[in-house]
Amino acid sequence: MSGRAGKLMALAGVDLDNKTTKGLQNVFSRILNNGMHGLCFSPYEESQEPGSQITEAQIRRRIKIIRPYTKWIRSFSCTDGNENIPRIAKEYGIKTLVGAWLGDNQDINKKEIDGLIKLAQEGLVDIAAVGNEVMYRGDLTEEALLNFMYQVKEALPNTPVGYVDAYYEFAQRPKITEACDVILANCYPYWEGCHIAYSLIYMKDMFHQAMKAANGKKVIITETGWPSLGEGLHGALPSFENAIKYFINTQRWSKTDDIDIFYFSSFDESWKAGVEGDVGAYWGLWDKDENLKFADRYIMKNRNRLFNLK
Repeated sequence: MSGRAGKLMALAGVDLDNKTTKGLQNVFSRILNNGMHGLCFSPYEESQEPGSQITEAQIRRRIKIIRPYTKWIRSFSCTDGNENIPRIAKEYGIKTLVGAWLGDNQDINKKEIDGLIKLAQEGLVDIAAVGNEVMYRGDLTEEALLNFMYQVKEALPNTPVGYVDAYYEFAQRPKITEACDVILANCYPYWEGCHIAYSLIYMKDMFHQAMKAANGKKVIITETGWPSLGEGLHGALPSFENAIKYFINTQRWSKTDDIDIFYFSSFDESWKAGVEGDVGAYWGLWDKDENLKFADRYIMKNRNRLFNLK
């Protein structure tokens, strides 16, 4: 292999095309068992959605499942039972990136911000995230978001505070980037229609764009993943094998280059299909019933559906 070819392969990740399904499973299992930096936590069971009251029992059950595989957990809200996620995570020795979910409802926004501050003052928050993709959705003005960020920073002088959004937003919004102690960037090659073969190179470019905008501040990838089922988007095709390949290359890059990544997501959540189409329900490493999707038993039970067999 020439030096140039070797460098290209390193950029694109390891060559997994010659692996059988069983071979991919074996690599996946080794990497999962070696542990990852972080996981985005999916609390909602079937028939639940944001706004549903989630119980301590379901949080504890799901945290116990993922506990052996992750050092950090990311939560998205501080209300409706979500405030118990960091508390239970800490019981199990997991570090927390805790988010306040901000939208266009000012009463809810106040409860979220107050909840985030309270949790951090109790020592349950290692990194505080003030909002998630608020600018992308257009739910608040930049000024309103900044006011929330500085309110939290003033209340929590000893806790790193950031804001989560798509990687490119940090170059476009320097005032928000300046307000962040840490840059929390979502990087999804899938949602930009990237073919799986180029997905790692694409994500590295996303990360480096955020790094450039950060101007020396730490950048954390707060979401990235690949769906295992559903309709595709341009060159990006959901599939059982593509999901495994993306996970493997992402985690290897995270370990090799010491990149902090919160993988999206821990469990499939059916409610997301209403927001993202059918593909939205299949981003988890575990399915909606809390079965590890890439295990032998799961494949045998769901083989026809997973591999489009009649």
